[in-house]
Amino acid sequence: QVHLVESGGGSVQAGGSLRLSCAASESIFGISAMGWYRQAPGKQRELVALIRSGSSSTIYPDSVKGRFTISTDNAKNTVYLQMNSLKPEDTAVYYCYALKYSGSWGQGTQVTVSS
Repeated sequence: QVHLVESGGGSVQAGGSLRLSCAASESIFGISAMGWYRQAPGKQRELVALIRSGSSSTIYPDSVKGRFTISTDNAKNTVYLQMNSLKPEDTAVYYCYALKYSGSWGQGTQVTVSS
């Protein structure tokens, strides 16, 4: 499994921005896809952004499209999630995900957006 460590969560007012980082324990060249999921209290975990290695194609749900951007720094084995125009409904624990043969999850980082 890939070991993932997230950072960058915190509290911000609505309309603000945050950038999450996820450092992988190995080269992300060998990882099929990396992404971010989030889980709010009482809700299921949902996909926020996904990037496929090689093609670098991305997937976003409509709820974050145009506001969130996923990117990678291959030299640092790190994937980022830039979150702009944050809304209170973006409040959740955000988890980094990596797919290499099987899925691996980070420990999660809290994002709180106040109105």
